[in-house]
Amino acid sequence: MDYPRHLAKKLPIDSGVVEVACKTLVKQRLCGTSMRWKHQGAKIMLSLRALVQSTGRWVQFWDKIDQFGAQPC
Repeated sequence: MDYPRHLAKKLPIDSGVVEVACKTLVKQRLCGTSMRWKHQGAKIMLSLRALVQSTGRWVQFWDKIDQFGAQPC
């Protein structure tokens, strides 16, 4: 990464925003007391949590479901 050029353009060069997002989306939800998750369950839970936490994405998700229909498992 070209740090001097990014700093000159006043672009962020640290990982703080990503770390906070990880803490908010992942750590708080999956690391509660006595919680145990299998890979597939954690993946689904985090996908839904990301949709809920992202402005407008939850509505877009359901619009797609309405448009194409849900696939049977």
